[in-house]
Amino acid sequence: MSSPQAVFERRDPVTGAVATTSIAMTADQARVAVDAAQAALPTWSALGPNARRALLSKAAAALEARADDFVAAMMGEIGATEGWARFNLMLAASMVREAAALTTQVSGEVIPSDKPGCLAMAVREPVGVILGIAPWNAPIILGVRAVATPLACGNTVVLKASESCPRTHELIAEAFAAAGLPEGALSIVTNAPADAAEVVGALIDHPAVRRINFTGSTAVGKIIAKRAAEHLKPVLLELGGKAPLIVLEDADLDEAVKAAAFGAFMNQGQICMSTERIIVVDAIADAFVAKFAAKASSLAVGDPREGKTPLGAVVDLKTVTHVQGLVADALADGAVQVSGGPANGVLMPATVVDKVTPAMRLFREESFGPVVAVIRARDEEHAIALANDTEYGLSASVFTRDIARGLKVARRIQSGICHVNGPTVHDEAQMPFGGVKASGYGRFGGKAGVDAFTELRWITVETQPGHFPI
Repeated sequence: MSSPQAVFERRDPVTGAVATTSIAMTADQARVAVDAAQAALPTWSALGPNARRALLSKAAAALEARADDFVAAMMGEIGATEGWARFNLMLAASMVREAAALTTQVSGEVIPSDKPGCLAMAVREPVGVILGIAPWNAPIILGVRAVATPLACGNTVVLKASESCPRTHELIAEAFAAAGLPEGALSIVTNAPADAAEVVGALIDHPAVRRINFTGSTAVGKIIAKRAAEHLKPVLLELGGKAPLIVLEDADLDEAVKAAAFGAFMNQGQICMSTERIIVVDAIADAFVAKFAAKASSLAVGDPREGKTPLGAVVDLKTVTHVQGLVADALADGAVQVSGGPANGVLMPATVVDKVTPAMRLFREESFGPVVAVIRARDEEHAIALANDTEYGLSASVFTRDIARGLKVARRIQSGICHVNGPTVHDEAQMPFGGVKASGYGRFGGKAGVDAFTELRWITVETQPGHFPI
């Protein structure tokens, strides 16, 4: 186990140089962070909604004031482009402002009672200490999402930072502290990769932690859910995806190409909603693939620091090896690569593989890299069946000029999110965000977030003398 003063380094995936150095907390130090959150709970939860709103509004501005620091941290820690970092910050600030607006919407209701003189109320109250575990791929968005609505609802929060971007996540905590959040209301835990299992286990096991939200892989999500189940602690899980984008024969192909390229290759395909499978009906498949391959081939990849290319680095060489393995398996089984080429370290070109079938790993396994599979469907019915032929169910999309048809198809796709004539990558602070099947359960965003981060209690007041049978 690391000593109390131990640190760990995060290396730049492009250069290999040390990007940041952070404290390698032990399990005992993580428990102290929870203790601090528990100590801060009475004061924070008792604060009026408009006071919480004012502090959260200040936190949004404090995040924006650290824009250059966030860009530098994301470039160094995960090889992000400046554009991706600034988009992260923009949406994250929006999420905090949306959370601020929710403070007066943590409301209940009066429910008619059959008992004379009984005033029955459903009341939403803070849960307690919330544990948020955030990933590296959209680190400001997902770090902020893990804390903003829980804080708005009167909870205190412990943010378990990703080992891949600890400095980026530390900046979030610093911004909230600068806004005047009481000490302990938002605590952050950073740990060395080797200590992750022990630290996370200690956090989940701590009696003061009453609820957990986790964004990350399905494999790790299952481990967290099992650990939390030992304590009967609810978990909100936003996990992996294999998002399908269906292109029907009456689609606007140019619009579909634009949306598919954005969905597949934004942030090098390292987004939970990334378009991983493009399902095209046979009637227009050749025309679509020709246009899409040309678009993908035009997307240059380069050093994110230079800021000259739409694609930057993937997070590590492990991703490169994984993606290359998926492509090689598909090509060996008869698929055809129509765009892409060899990687230069962690700089991978936009890769398109046509004629992928359900028997191939590229159809099944989340790539989390700049590669997309094109699957050809006989017709609409076959396209829907292919879209649903996956363990995942986070985001999806369908392209058609017939909006009624698009809505009908969208209703049949098994996913938490579906867009008609839009990309699979789409997030807004006020929307109910989350998946089904192996993509997890529970919802972030807007009033759905209030449901996730409050306890609903039934409270009654008797206004007449009681009459009882004994």
